[in-house]
Amino acid sequence: MKARIFLYLFIFSSLIALYIYVSYSAQAEVKDEKITSLEAQVSQLEDSLRSSRLKVLDLQYFSLENNDDALAYYDHLSLKDPARYVADKLLETNEAKGDNPLVPYEGMESNFKINKINVLNHKWIIADFSDGRFWGELFIEYELNDDLSVDFTLLDHLLYTRSL
Repeated sequence: MKARIFLYLFIFSSLIALYIYVSYSAQAEVKDEKITSLEAQVSQLEDSLRSSRLKVLDLQYFSLENNDDALAYYDHLSLKDPARYVADKLLETNEAKGDNPLVPYEGMESNFKINKINVLNHKWIIADFSDGRFWGELFIEYELNDDLSVDFTLLDHLLYTRSL
């Protein structure tokens, strides 16, 4: 009798061990597939990130922040970020009542104001302006003086004829 109980117990234990082995093998296989899939996804995302970084570097080519030769013009000034300072000074021109004085058009829906600014180097700025419906772009020459005042001169302008 005792021998049969041990035999049944051995068979039952073997079946449990077999079930655990098969179950674990299936789980391990699913996890391996998931790991492989995630590794492929990570590789794809790394490639995408690398491509995005190259695009950002390409877009930053014409910017004062990445132009050491242009930044050298402002070494004698105690400015942490000359591009931000010049952009802020340009945005201050929006505070004038009515249209921005640098925009050579009268606003049709409301007043034309400068929205986006890109300081290209130590002399030029490209800026976007809009009145909420119509928009255009400005090409501005600037000079940052030793007393930290900034003189702006409009070089060229463009008003898009279609509304938003």
